[in-house]
Amino acid sequence: MIKSKKILLYLLISFFFIASFYFSSFVAALTETPTPSPTSSSRAEELQKEINDLQTKISDLQGQEKTLSSQIAVMDNQIHLTELKIASVEQQITDLALDIDTTTKKIGGLEKSIDSLTEILINRIRATYVVGSSSSFQVLMASSDVSDFVQRANYLRVAQAHDKRLIYDTVQAKNDYSNQKEIFESRRNKVEALKVELETYTAQIEQEKRDKDELLRITQNDEVIYQQKLQSALAEQRAIQGIIAGKGKEISVRDVGEGASIAQIISGASPCSTGTHLHFEVRSNGSLVDPKGYLGPKGVQGDQLSFSGSWPWPINDPVYITQDYGMTAFAQAGAYGGGPHTGIDMYSLSSLVVKAVKQGKLYSGSIGCGSGVLLYSKVDQGDGAQTYYLHAITLQ
Repeated sequence: MIKSKKILLYLLISFFFIASFYFSSFVAALTETPTPSPTSSSRAEELQKEINDLQTKISDLQGQEKTLSSQIAVMDNQIHLTELKIASVEQQITDLALDIDTTTKKIGGLEKSIDSLTEILINRIRATYVVGSSSSFQVLMASSDVSDFVQRANYLRVAQAHDKRLIYDTVQAKNDYSNQKEIFESRRNKVEALKVELETYTAQIEQEKRDKDELLRITQNDEVIYQQKLQSALAEQRAIQGIIAGKGKEISVRDVGEGASIAQIISGASPCSTGTHLHFEVRSNGSLVDPKGYLGPKGVQGDQLSFSGSWPWPINDPVYITQDYGMTAFAQAGAYGGGPHTGIDMYSLSSLVVKAVKQGKLYSGSIGCGSGVLLYSKVDQGDGAQTYYLHAITLQ
């Protein structure tokens, strides 16, 4: 009987050591941090290299002589660059999503295993301490001989120490994975940021394609027309700079109210203008501002623009926009010496009449532009804002 108990004790302890070893290996395996796939990592590196090479190529093209073909080449490469950036962001999102998915599953499985196994091990320690708390006399009486007594005592001490170490390792593994969970939460946030970046690039590439189409429309894909418009735009820019600097010849006409007729758009080509249109520009305390923030909401023909102000429009419906404010396709093509288009170009098929957008003092102005004289109207609103109406004859 005693011999059977002894064999049973040895078997239980041996089983415990084997199970402990297996659990330690299990914990170690789960705590391994996932590494990026070599294929996905190399693809991300390839995309970044293509992006760097293309940025260099675009810089070289921008330094060349301004021709229509060179500007189209810049635009084509810029579109391709944005496509690569989109692909790069998508690759990063894919890589992070795979890592997050794998690790999230591991974290969930490990937390459940750690909780249940920790509870089991705590119960084992309690049971072992109960046995270990028996008096030496009781252990001796339960032993078949002195050798058996020593073996029993040693096994109990080893089991206790091993249990303590295993629980420490288990808790440590749980803490480590809590830290890893925070890291992967950070990566999840990075994915959300990348998605926003992706939306930005997607909108950007659509705008770049529209800019290219607009440049081809303006120039009719003709180098001669491009050069003519380029020279006209540069001359107009210099004239506008002169007007703002006070070099234009201005005559006070009268006080006008909001919506009053103040000028008439010149029909056809005129100095620094290749066709019928009004260049509408706004200055606030001497600074250039975007008219879209002042003109009231309106659906316009020919462009997808948003107007957020409250001013009435200077021309009648239907309004057609031929060029927006800012770094338009033509501005990017070097039309304004690298600067932005300073106003909004517009026309109406129903009327050539120009109206004041706000009340103020009306001035009739003129300034040399190219080989001719550019005509314009100005309304000083008295609140720090001035509105300019170029390529129009002031009504006296």
